Amino acid sequence: MRTKHRKKNKINIVTLGCSKNLYDSEVLMGQLKANNKEVAHEEEGNIVVINTCGFIENAKEESVNTILDFVQRKEEGEVDQVFVTGCLSERYKPDLEKEIPNVDRYFGTRDLPLLLKALGADYKKELVGERLSTTPQHFAYLKIAEGCDRPCSFCAIPLMRGGHKSTPIEDLVTEAEKLAAKGVKELLLIAQDLTYYGLDLYKKRALADLLKELVKVEGIEWIRLHYLFPTGFPEEVLDLIREEPKICNYIDIPLQHIADPVLKSMRRGTTKDRTDRLLRLMREKVPGITIRTTLIVGYPGETEEDFEVLKDWVREMQFERLGVFTYSHEENTHAFNLEDDVPAELKQARADEVMAIQQKISSAHNASMVGKRYRVLIDRKEGDFFVGRTEFDSPDVDNEVLVEAEYLPVGQFVEVEVTGSEDYDLFAVPVEALA
Repeated sequence: MRTKHRKKNKINIVTLGCSKNLYDSEVLMGQLKANNKEVAHEEEGNIVVINTCGFIENAKEESVNTILDFVQRKEEGEVDQVFVTGCLSERYKPDLEKEIPNVDRYFGTRDLPLLLKALGADYKKELVGERLSTTPQHFAYLKIAEGCDRPCSFCAIPLMRGGHKSTPIEDLVTEAEKLAAKGVKELLLIAQDLTYYGLDLYKKRALADLLKELVKVEGIEWIRLHYLFPTGFPEEVLDLIREEPKICNYIDIPLQHIADPVLKSMRRGTTKDRTDRLLRLMREKVPGITIRTTLIVGYPGETEEDFEVLKDWVREMQFERLGVFTYSHEENTHAFNLEDDVPAELKQARADEVMAIQQKISSAHNASMVGKRYRVLIDRKEGDFFVGRTEFDSPDVDNEVLVEAEYLPVGQFVEVEVTGSEDYDLFAVPVEALA
């Protein structure tokens, strides 16, 4: 039965998946708002747009279940229209149209003008850098490129996002200036691969050139780098991180594996020796840098010997931040031609083993920070604590600092002294409270 008092024609954007999807949702919402549409993010609305993820099996399942849930709500009269966009829709549109026909329309990752038209809005090319932010006011994602040209065997991203396409430096600076004017203090640079930035536009790797311009933006105090591919890493970026106080001493470099047979099959274009040299260079050029990486276990053909090499390497490298995925066998990827021969239970057991090693590393690292002082950006108030992050931590995926204080300004920087630690969190008090 239809709800009688529901406000009509409110567009609810539901975002699934990674920060790049969130960025796309913010751009969509900015366009809708410029067309005088009432729009909200993950709230109630009679028109629903689901921005899906199609990266790995768990993400695909979540996207399909979300679509089915809103289709059911449509059938029950709780919502009027359901549109689907994003990676899953780009990758499986014909199948989805056949299996879930009650969706009003499906759109791919590059169909923003068509989606807007279906929502009764016009695409406005002049809205460079305009988006409706869904993150807290003091930090924002800045997507510097779309798509990927890398040949990784396990990855379906090129199928869903197409080839690499950089956004011009001047457009990104304009967007950063607009974000800073709205109170953003931290920019989190994202792309499928930051290190490839500029090759298409400037015929060279231009990440360092971009950073030199972004640090000039008044109001931006932290710039954080996510998703840097190890092959072809532009070493001049390390010099900038060391020299520029605005660029966080933090690098997110998904390495995926380290055993040479697995790296070769993954088509990563590198070896254990070259990876180790790069990591040593990072620590030599930027003393105190935090390195975040992600790994894949259970890749086809991963032997016990390969896995032991991986575990020994994690112990040796002492990554400050690390996450693990179990391999997902994705159709139309190069690795799909291989036998998915590691049982699901063994994949999970291997992931658990690596994370048990990392838990001890993180615990020891955090314990070494007790008694030291750090600049912390306060994200929110939660229970008895104000929760913030050091420059070594990215939102949602890394450690947090729980600060005990009567009052701290959310969205501002505070100097704290660390008083205690747990495996993945720190406890602190404001330095001014110690005076």
